Amino acid sequence: MRAIGIVLAGGNSKRMRELSRKRAIAAMPIAGSFRSVDFALSNMSNSHIQSVAVLTQYNSRSLNEHLSSSKWWDFGRKQGGMYVFTPTITAEHSDWYRGTADALYQNLDFLKRSHEPYVVLASGDGIYKLDYNKVLEYHIEKKADITVVCKDMPADVDVTRFGMVKTNADGRITEFEEKPMVNDSTTISCGIYVIRRRQLIELIERCANEDRYDFVQDILVRYKNLKRIYAYKLDTYWSNIASVEAYYQTNMDFLKPEVRSYFFKEYPDIYSKIDDLPPAKYNPGAVVKNSLVSSGCILNGSVENSVLFKKVYIGNNCVIKNSIIMNDVYIGDNTVIENCIVESRDTIRANTTYIGQPDDVKIVIEKNERYTL
Repeated sequence: MRAIGIVLAGGNSKRMRELSRKRAIAAMPIAGSFRSVDFALSNMSNSHIQSVAVLTQYNSRSLNEHLSSSKWWDFGRKQGGMYVFTPTITAEHSDWYRGTADALYQNLDFLKRSHEPYVVLASGDGIYKLDYNKVLEYHIEKKADITVVCKDMPADVDVTRFGMVKTNADGRITEFEEKPMVNDSTTISCGIYVIRRRQLIELIERCANEDRYDFVQDILVRYKNLKRIYAYKLDTYWSNIASVEAYYQTNMDFLKPEVRSYFFKEYPDIYSKIDDLPPAKYNPGAVVKNSLVSSGCILNGSVENSVLFKKVYIGNNCVIKNSIIMNDVYIGDNTVIENCIVESRDTIRANTTYIGQPDDVKIVIEKNERYTL
């Protein structure tokens, strides 16, 4: 493909509450065996983009560990490959990334050294499948300066945490408002952009000279009437996990057969780093209904409508319902967990009960040391 890829994976969100204390949003576990960033990287690989940069910053240790080998997404190659860029101190500046445009500016050498004419920018917190070649074809056909991937959301979804877009009959964006208080449109920006590389370098340098740091506010919103900015409509599954409610709902969506089939059985595939773990073990007395159970789990109790990540132990007579249990959690006997997200590496003592509400999911964080049990 005639493009390089950049994945913006350095962000944090207060909407994630306690879940983002340990990790960046792009490193959040999804659907049992994946991380959020896997979807953007897999789409890059499946679109035959050969050179991809991942920009990390906030709480990046977990994310950097996950990205330690590029072979899982087929970026282990002589030409191109995957690059992980963190903020670095140089003679010119010693700042962290102050925004998405500033993150691009601090890594401008990557853009200048590349030869491909186009750039695909994607956020690391989107769950979707997309062939970026189709977006590029649309971009060229419309003679656009910037193409923004957009999606029409159902009327009952709260869209005020997204960028709102209005288009004319030709698909050109006429209005772009970031996180409005009141929305009069249901078309949102998915945080995926295609732009000519030289154009991006020029815009980023101009932003830096004017002390502007945000790609959306300082480029898309400011230039919407000066540049030809078009919307490419996405009509397949897309979700952004940057809030606790959205994260919970996205994982629950994977319990629907049509969503599982779309991501796991239909070409192209989604790739992730593989852990060498034994298959899940179901001991006598284990009852599992409509749940995703990952490798390395040992189950003795009852699990229903839940997502269990890797290396989860469920004790005797436990009842787990409508919950997400993250990696390496030990749940003691006779425990009841309902409508909860249990943080990774937790130890839940025996005879404990945690019950949240369907519209107010409870986050469970226990500090018990495992060897004291």
